Amino acid sequence: MAARRTAVLGSVLTLLSAPVLAACSGSSEDDVRAAAQAFLDDWAGGDAAAAADATTDPAAATALLEQTAADLPGAALSAELGAVTVEDGTATAAWTATWDLQAAPDWTYDATLELREGEGDGAEAWQVVAEPALVHPELGEGQRLQLTRALPERAAVTDAAGQPLFTPTEVVNVGVDTGQVTDLPALAAGLSAATGIPAEDITADVQAAPPGQFVPVITLRRPDFEAIRAQVFDLPGAVFPTDTRLLAPSPRFASALLGRVGAATAEVIEETTTEEAGPAYAAGDQVGLSGLQRAFQEQLTGTPGFTVSVVSTDEATGDPGREVAAVAPVAGQPLQTPLVRPLQEAADAAVATEARATHLVVVRPGTGEVLAVASNEAAVPANALSGQYPPGSSMKTISATALLSTGTVAPDAPVACPGTTVVEGREFENQDQFDLGTVPFTEAFAQSCNTTFIQEGLELPDDALAAAAASYGVGTEWQLPVGVFSGSVPSDSTGTTKAANAIGQGQVLMSPAQMALVAAGIASGTPAAPVEVVGAEPAGPAPAGPGQAVLDQLRPMMRQVVLSGTATALADRGEVYGKTGTAEYGTNTPPDSHGWFVGYRLGGAQGDIAFAVLVEGGQSSSAAVAVTDAFLGAVG
Repeated sequence: MAARRTAVLGSVLTLLSAPVLAACSGSSEDDVRAAAQAFLDDWAGGDAAAAADATTDPAAATALLEQTAADLPGAALSAELGAVTVEDGTATAAWTATWDLQAAPDWTYDATLELREGEGDGAEAWQVVAEPALVHPELGEGQRLQLTRALPERAAVTDAAGQPLFTPTEVVNVGVDTGQVTDLPALAAGLSAATGIPAEDITADVQAAPPGQFVPVITLRRPDFEAIRAQVFDLPGAVFPTDTRLLAPSPRFASALLGRVGAATAEVIEETTTEEAGPAYAAGDQVGLSGLQRAFQEQLTGTPGFTVSVVSTDEATGDPGREVAAVAPVAGQPLQTPLVRPLQEAADAAVATEARATHLVVVRPGTGEVLAVASNEAAVPANALSGQYPPGSSMKTISATALLSTGTVAPDAPVACPGTTVVEGREFENQDQFDLGTVPFTEAFAQSCNTTFIQEGLELPDDALAAAAASYGVGTEWQLPVGVFSGSVPSDSTGTTKAANAIGQGQVLMSPAQMALVAAGIASGTPAAPVEVVGAEPAGPAPAGPGQAVLDQLRPMMRQVVLSGTATALADRGEVYGKTGTAEYGTNTPPDSHGWFVGYRLGGAQGDIAFAVLVEGGQSSSAAVAVTDAFLGAVG
């Protein structure tokens, strides 16, 4: 594109060399060239008044140039002066116009300036003829230019099977026509009751808008609008224009990963505007606002085109005009994700069974492909990928890895599981202070004995827990289009912090997505970097893994959690392996707790899958186990 200039900045006009022709009637070709150049400099520099003053009819020229500025809004002109001919008091100056159209390709064409010699000396004696053709050679009296941008159809974001995930969908824009409002408090209260938008926000927006303006309240898919139609349809001032939006199958469908498409915001336009090329998009353009739709906006949206037509300035004539220039839009390129629709739909249904904020992430063992990302209405969707939470006892998958790797314990080794244990004066306890006495390490794991893991964990080298976590990719700076928090496990903790870290408290933090990746690494034996886009560059090096010998010991322990431990509710859901977790947080007494279940299932309708479920404030792992049960039941 041509360099973008503001109206107050002059353009850089390239003066092309032209052969020197003999001047006639005592006139100098140099004078003609200087006059033409001065006119183009002023016009391209945004000084229409100065340019018009250099014409044979300043008033007509001012109107013409102002009309052109309105016809090509925001466009910046660059001009290159070409050959000049002079004969009997008249002259012709060839020039090339290049319009840098906002959010569209450049428009370039050849044109001609006619000049006449008047009174005075030198260049000042020559004036540009004020006629429409000075703007474009096909523009005549009573005509103007009409610019129409043409946007290509947005390329598809597809699932693993190559099927588009976003389709044109009818929506209803619930809003207020300020000119029709008769009782604003009653209207705001009615709309608020139906939509959940605070009445005070609706009132403030309406009061700030001029009479007759549409004030949006909420945009709903048609079925969602029909559900509240009876509550809002007869409210005086409420209006419901319809539109079509590019939407995923449901409002929550993998929203943290996929993102959404909507009208370009001022923020998006500003972020995509460069000094060299100007704005990439215009207000109203449908662009990616978040997630993969935003990260791959340029690839998906393609390149807009345009048409320029010459039309009558009198709209009453009904003149359809004639096209004088056109550039066809170029379609974008589709983007394939590894999302599996049946898994995503099952995950969405499962998290919807829980009223508290809940997340479920599914990963393919061996590949790291993200197969589903679900969050319910109570949750912040992004936290499924980027949230930072204490993992509680689900961390024992990693703590057990460290203990088995170092040879500190073996699955059948007898270990103590007292109800409480004290470290540097701080007491740690099992849930409800259960006491198993001395049991095999596998049973301590299956019953989630905190005291066992604290006592054994204190015997580990200070960096052993972090090393075990890193073997599954924890702490890696994943290079992904939509960020995933890879977890944080300190390598230098001691004392009570080291003890707390061993049971997923202390300074340990994880995201649901990373815990699903940990489970996938255990399931496959080959931990992998996460994959959000099929065929993309690796998000990072594949984690090394803890080694086959360790996994051969850890997997039966995770199976026992389901067969005889804290997740027996899943025993009839196929070959399921996992670890429950209850993670305390906050300052309440007793403290609040998140509920976790992290695991994998071999076989089933969708093959091997690994997953992590987090119920924020679930108070115990049973809430996460129940969501997992609903998920696996729906998957089949």
